[in-house]
Amino acid sequence: MKPAKPRVTKPRLNWKWNARRETWDPYHRVVWRDGEKQKSREIKLDWGGDFKKLDELYWKAQGGKLDQQARPQNYTWRECIEAWRSDLTHGAGKVAASTAKSYRAPMDRIMEKNGSMDMRKTERKMVKAALTQMQDTPRKASRFGQTISLLWNYALRELDWPLGRNPAAGFGKHKPSKQYKPWPKWMVAALSDAPERVRVAASLIIGTGQRPGAAIAMRWDQFQGEWMTVVDDKADEELEVYCPQSLQAALEAFERNGEHVLSKNLREPLGYNSVEKTFRAWRGSLGRRASPYVLHGLRKLAIVELAEAGTSDAEIQAVTGQSAEMVAYYRKDASRKKLSRTPQERRG
Repeated sequence: MKPAKPRVTKPRLNWKWNARRETWDPYHRVVWRDGEKQKSREIKLDWGGDFKKLDELYWKAQGGKLDQQARPQNYTWRECIEAWRSDLTHGAGKVAASTAKSYRAPMDRIMEKNGSMDMRKTERKMVKAALTQMQDTPRKASRFGQTISLLWNYALRELDWPLGRNPAAGFGKHKPSKQYKPWPKWMVAALSDAPERVRVAASLIIGTGQRPGAAIAMRWDQFQGEWMTVVDDKADEELEVYCPQSLQAALEAFERNGEHVLSKNLREPLGYNSVEKTFRAWRGSLGRRASPYVLHGLRKLAIVELAEAGTSDAEIQAVTGQSAEMVAYYRKDASRKKLSRTPQERRG
């Protein structure tokens, strides 16, 4: 006579009659949809008639911890990124939300191009080649190197993956071989014929003394008459500083198409990469002599102009937020002709 089915009922727990052994066997069943098809997977729980063991096996199955549920470890970049993003203790949850957001683009790039690649096959020369391709965008290259290093260390320490030496070690601080060059006068004059987004971005960078990314993302409400609110993204703070008359005049001529001075739509600003791409195309039209100059050089130009105007280092720091060392470095590029006027006049 067929015995009664056990009365243990739980979500995803199914009982099946085993005619050969004449017993009821418990199965953990998961159902999901793949497009228009419904798929399922069942795992038999070897409980041996022990209800306590059944409960233990069931909860392991619910948590995906049964041996039968373990996925083969491929050590891919995609698996590492997904693990880091979902780890609220040692991964994405360990860093500030803004920092986690800054890793999104480089991680998406890695997933798109090398998601299925075994991390163990990543060589240092591969990372170096990828960074070399980004040499015109040093900030992007730096973040990309940092991202690779971050993921590699995470896989080693938290996932216990059998990886070797970090192929991005030392590349997280990838910088151009030379300091950014302040733009020469002829290139600044050429801005009059540049695409609108390049002209607007240049005015914002020179006028505010901010890093290009912060300047490009500025909103209209950050300008209030002769005052403006700028962002020190390294210190993650906002500062209220004087808005130069040249920038005030330029702002009056700019068309308002959204909340931001450089608007993508009503709510969002144009991205740095979008503006930088347009800038590079325009720079290419100026010939080879323009190739050494990047958007960041406009910030350095702001320092040089302030130094030429007789501004003290402390005053320059108040405007641009630069370190004393950096201000001193770029002060050397101030025009000797202008700086020499006062001491020469004293001699009579």
